[in-house]
Amino acid sequence: MGGRLARVFRTFNVESRARREISKEKPTPAPRHPTSRLDALADHPEIQKEIYRKDDRLLTLLKDVYVESRDPPARVKDGGGEHLPCKQEEKRLTKLGHLGDLDVKKVPKGKISIVEALTLLNNHKLHPQIWTAEKIAAEYSLELKEVKSLLEFFIPFAVQEFPKDTKKAIKPT
Repeated sequence: MGGRLARVFRTFNVESRARREISKEKPTPAPRHPTSRLDALADHPEIQKEIYRKDDRLLTLLKDVYVESRDPPARVKDGGGEHLPCKQEEKRLTKLGHLGDLDVKKVPKGKISIVEALTLLNNHKLHPQIWTAEKIAAEYSLELKEVKSLLEFFIPFAVQEFPKDTKKAIKPT
């Protein structure tokens, strides 16, 4: 609907609007500088001859010019001598791990492994008076602000198992 209405207004009185635009006086262009005209060369044939004339003295000088260029030998970087300085991170041994060889052995200070994170969250949930944010920060080399936000926003799941005798089960028929 909107397209049809827009088309009606667009095509309304098109011919008279086009005639009005065509009949308007066009602005006169600014005058050109006399040296910018290309037809000035056509008026003077002696200038044309001078342009296309070969100068023998300049040609002999040009023939005497010889340029030799050699590329410098390409150096291959072996990477043996030059090393960028790298930041040495202090690492600490992890507290827990049940997977043996697959478990993470060393963790940078200020970070914790997944197993450690779950353990400290569970310890804080079970014994919040003992495992305070300050004790956790000191134990795992973490910043106190990060530990507080970790304890505030991450809560471990509580797994509850019901005994089979109290559980209502659907018996197969």
